[in-house]
Amino acid sequence: MNARNRGRRSLRLLSIFSVAALVVACSSPGSSPGGSASSTSSGSGAASAGGSKPLIYVIYKLGTQQYFIDQAAGATEKAKQLGATIKVVNVESDANAAVTAVNDAVAAGAKGIGITVPDQQIGPAVATSAANAKIPLVATDDAIKNAAGADVPFVGFSGTAMGSSVGDKACQLLSTGGWLTDASKKVGALIIEKQDLTVITQRTDAEKAKLSGCGVKNIIDVASDSTIDGALKDTGPVITAHPDVTNWVVVGGNDESVKGALQALASAGVKPESIIGVGLGAYEACKEWKAGTPSGFKAALYISGYDVGHTAVQELFDNITKGTPLPAKAIAPTYMVDPTNWTKQQATGLCK
Repeated sequence: MNARNRGRRSLRLLSIFSVAALVVACSSPGSSPGGSASSTSSGSGAASAGGSKPLIYVIYKLGTQQYFIDQAAGATEKAKQLGATIKVVNVESDANAAVTAVNDAVAAGAKGIGITVPDQQIGPAVATSAANAKIPLVATDDAIKNAAGADVPFVGFSGTAMGSSVGDKACQLLSTGGWLTDASKKVGALIIEKQDLTVITQRTDAEKAKLSGCGVKNIIDVASDSTIDGALKDTGPVITAHPDVTNWVVVGGNDESVKGALQALASAGVKPESIIGVGLGAYEACKEWKAGTPSGFKAALYISGYDVGHTAVQELFDNITKGTPLPAKAIAPTYMVDPTNWTKQQATGLCK
C-alpha cells in the first residue's frame, strides 16, 4: 500500500472513531443509522430498561444478500419464540453507518447487540460503545476485537474448516472427472477473494492449500468485493489473459464470488461441462439447480444464515435473562450439497 492510500485509510478510520464518539453524545432513541442503513423491527412490548420484552439489535453488512436476509429471518424467528423485541438494521458496506447503528441501539435501550461489521477495523469502536453501556455484544460471521485486542464473542463458522471442505470437494470432482491426468486439458483455478477480510482469506487460503495439494498448478488469485457484479467484473480480464486454459475450477469466499466468476466464464464462451464451480453458501447455487439449467456450480457448501441468526439471538437472550456467559465461539454446522441432494436442506432454509 503506498503512502497516499495509507493516509486515506488512516483518515477513514479516524472518521469512524470520531463518529462513534459524536453519536454517543448526540443519539436519541429511535434515530436511524446514517449512511446506507435501513432497519426493520419486530415484536411488541416495552423495550426500554426494565421492560418486559428485552430489545435486541441485529446489525448486518450487505443486508440485501440472501445469506444475510436468511440470517435476519432466523434472528427474528428466534426472538419471537423467546418473547424478545428485535430490530434488524442493514448497513450494507458502510462502516460509519455500522458504528452509528450500535450507538442508536445504546440510545434506544437495547439489552443485546449482534453485529456483522462491514470493516473489522471498527471492532474496537463498537465493542467500546457496547461495553460502556454494559450491553452484551456478539460478532456474527466476521470476528472482531475490542480495544484491548481481545476477541469479541463470536457466532458463525470456522473459515479454515469451510475452505478445506470446499477445496476437498473440488479435488474430488477433479479426480472423478480425470482432468488432471488428461493431457488434452489445461486446468486453471480461480480463487475469488476479498483480500482485506480475514474471514474470507481464511476460507480461500484453505481452498488454495487443498487445490495445490491435489495437483492443481495454475492457481490464480482474483481480488474482488464478495458481490456477484464485482466478481464478474474482476474475473473477466483474468480469463482473457489465460486463453490457453481449457478447464476451470472456481472457488471463493462466498457463493456470490463464485457465481460472478461463472457468469464471466459463460460470457467468455466456456461451457458448464468445462467448469467445476464449488460455492460457499449454496444459496446462489441452489437457484440454478432449482431452475434445472446446465450450471458451472457442481457443488456448494451450505452455510445456514438461519442457524447463525437463531444462535446469536439465543446466546444474547440467555445472557440478558439468565446471566449465562456468552460463549467465546459458537460454531454453526455446514453441509456439502450438489444438484442431486440440495433439496434435503430445504427444511433448514435453503432455496425455500
